[in-house]
Amino acid sequence: MDLELRHLKTIRAIADAGSLTRAATALGLAQPALSAQLKRIERALGGTLFERGRDGVRATALGDLVLDRARVVLPAVCELQEEAVRFAREGAAGHRLGGTHGPLLGGLVDRLARAGQGAPVTTYTSWSEREIAGGVAAGRLDFALVGVCGESSPPEAGRLAWTEVARDPVHVMLAVGHPLASRSEVDLADLAAEAWTDVPGDGCFGDCFAAACVRSGFTPVCVYETDTASCVHLVQVGRAVGLCRATFPATPGLVTRPLAGTPLIWRHLLGWHPEGRAARHAPDVLAHARAAHADAMARSAARLPAPATP
Repeated sequence: MDLELRHLKTIRAIADAGSLTRAATALGLAQPALSAQLKRIERALGGTLFERGRDGVRATALGDLVLDRARVVLPAVCELQEEAVRFAREGAAGHRLGGTHGPLLGGLVDRLARAGQGAPVTTYTSWSEREIAGGVAAGRLDFALVGVCGESSPPEAGRLAWTEVARDPVHVMLAVGHPLASRSEVDLADLAAEAWTDVPGDGCFGDCFAAACVRSGFTPVCVYETDTASCVHLVQVGRAVGLCRATFPATPGLVTRPLAGTPLIWRHLLGWHPEGRAARHAPDVLAHARAAHADAMARSAARLPAPATP
């Protein structure tokens, strides 16, 4: 059997996990299948790579040698693949955008399509900011349009160039009949008895929200993490109150209000690879993203029902 990259990835996964059971879970394999694969790899390399014990596995001297080489080879091959993808894209027209949910991505697509005079604009969406950033780092996407909580670092901060598009206070969504819907802003402490709903993500927003609640003297009763349409429905029927960005479009049956004292901030960011073809287009794309944000804010403010005097 010839040694392949996938075998090196398997060896590294076992070493990182510290046990065959955890490594099998991480790799999506049954443990017997992983054990059989490891035996084949060890036969190909001429010796035992891991010593099995009650507490897991530990690399042998041969295992350490192979792992040292794997830690050099695997990143090098990954970098080669990413550079090749970026190189192949150098002559391509149009833009490939990755983004999370929200009106900002749609606004940016519209503006780029109008400005591009027929050049294609393609999109990829995900709840995961890390997945979007990884796509840009790997050359599969040109730009990432994502958000982060407060001053936290964006994903792939060491590999991508990131610029702030805008920052917004986080708002609360309330049913139009909610007792607090008439206020111009809502104190977080006044929502202590409410259930909450929010869209998923892999950043620190959930932890920051929980910390803001603790500072206001309560722990959330429950948080329903679901898609945007379900969040809207739960708010409309009075099952929960929601968290949203300031650019959230006005929607029948609910209103959005800023939280008093701005306990939570959302930063919209645009990212690209500094050595990719996107870098030379970044200033134009950034300008369009900021204009799209301004448009979204204007539409949101214009369509929201005015609060009544308390």
